[in-house]
Amino acid sequence: MKDSTPPTGNWLDSRLPFLRPFCQHMARFPMPPVNLLWTMGACLMVTFGLMFVSGLFLSLHYQPDLSLAFDSVEAIERRVPSGWLIRSIHTGGVSMLFAALYIHVGRGLWYGSYKAPREIVWLSGLFLMLLFMTTAFAGYVLPWGQMSYWGATVITHAVEAIPGIGHGLLVYLLGEDTLGGVALHRFFILHFTLGFIIAAIVGLHILCLHGTGSSNPTLDSPHPDRTTRPFAPFYVTKDCLAVCVFLAIFTVLIFFLPGLLSKLDNIIPANPLKTPADITPEWYLAPWFAMLRAIPSRLGGLIAAASSLLVLFLLPWLDRSPRHNATYRPLVRLGMGLFFIAFITLILAGMHGATPLWVWLSRGAMLVWFLTFLVLLPLSAHRERQASNAPTQGETP
Repeated sequence: MKDSTPPTGNWLDSRLPFLRPFCQHMARFPMPPVNLLWTMGACLMVTFGLMFVSGLFLSLHYQPDLSLAFDSVEAIERRVPSGWLIRSIHTGGVSMLFAALYIHVGRGLWYGSYKAPREIVWLSGLFLMLLFMTTAFAGYVLPWGQMSYWGATVITHAVEAIPGIGHGLLVYLLGEDTLGGVALHRFFILHFTLGFIIAAIVGLHILCLHGTGSSNPTLDSPHPDRTTRPFAPFYVTKDCLAVCVFLAIFTVLIFFLPGLLSKLDNIIPANPLKTPADITPEWYLAPWFAMLRAIPSRLGGLIAAASSLLVLFLLPWLDRSPRHNATYRPLVRLGMGLFFIAFITLILAGMHGATPLWVWLSRGAMLVWFLTFLVLLPLSAHRERQASNAPTQGETP
């Protein structure tokens, strides 16, 4: 009688029948002629993987207790074998991750990747950005250094500005009136748990992307290129090259320029009785910190910071133009250029003291931010829709 047992080579296929079609889909996935900016997605995935693994290692030695948190971080740095390297990868990886993330989002803005049929890809990506920001903020508190404590105090107490429920909501979130042992323990749990949630949402984001396909940056050009190539080996090679360059820069920063990746004020234990001269967050959270300071009202600053993120979620409906690429949209090209300058200005303003100059620069940058998305994009989209519907020469209306 013929043996019905499948050959050894098909053992995995018989138990996971979806695996082979999935791998074939990933390899044959048709890619339009995208440029190097599209490789930031691969860099983000590699960086997040490093952050995830190094974070698991650090959690084995960290103590989420007021009297032990700072000392446990010092022990990781000085007494745990290779602990200094693992922590450098984790803390430095945050800056590298957000640098790649903001370039990735900026690329989406410039090339109109938020438009139909990719709205869910855009929204899931923005949701991931919010999760990364929340995770980074929670992790920023954990070392319980001087800047961690006071930076987190300023940002968490902004919640108190919400009329009626502000103070109660703050106490509910922190477990007490101010940052303390309960809040530190909650931040640790939040930071640890969000890593797994982010991993799941990354999978959803990739699934949505493969459902609609990547956008083609050449479609709005006078000579669009509609040819596609399989993801492997053409774009796998390009992504691997970009990841190698990205990791080389990461390595140089860790070993030769560590001061650029961490604040010296944070190697001092937290002292609730001594306020630092200048309270500044890490650069990747600085734009929204600058917005909080730019408006005299705490509630106004909170609304402005939240609204700046909300308009990004509304972009698929604010910009209804049939065109995507800002390179071929003069008004949008100008607005996006000003927006990128405004974003960098807010980063610099958030990292400097609240002097009148930086406060006014923050206000000007915020004005550019909202005008670009709420006025310029809808106006440009309206004009471009009218132009696309207008009859060409020789046609009757």
